[in-house]
Amino acid sequence: MPRSCNTLTLSDAKRMLCAGESKAVSMDIAYNIAIVDAGGALIAFTRQDGALIGSIDLAIGKAVTARIFDKPTSYLAELAQPGAPLFGIEQSNDGKVVIFGGGLPVRIGGVIVGAVGASAGTVEQDIAVAESAVAAVLEG
Repeated sequence: MPRSCNTLTLSDAKRMLCAGESKAVSMDIAYNIAIVDAGGALIAFTRQDGALIGSIDLAIGKAVTARIFDKPTSYLAELAQPGAPLFGIEQSNDGKVVIFGGGLPVRIGGVIVGAVGASAGTVEQDIAVAESAVAAVLEG
């Protein structure tokens, strides 16, 4: 019996990037935004003119982290504090786990189909950009 995999498409990712970029423009902050598929592989990435170079890897890392753990990175950050159940998680996966807010899994019909990561502003701004990106695919 054939198996199917529900995942974000390039078309979905482009819509998400557009929405995330629009949110970033409204905040007057140049952003790095990454979209990964259900397997955690990069589908699309954008770096707005002037976006922080150091945030490139953070945006991609947030997207991958949100997908491999199926949790918002802001939630993982709470669980990774000293004394919390996931303390030290950022050292796993060859140290590539990013637990700053701004990474969100994308669920469609209750199934995780990918994730988004945004980086360049405050944690709250990163989350807002990521939420805008997710909303674009849920509306579409």
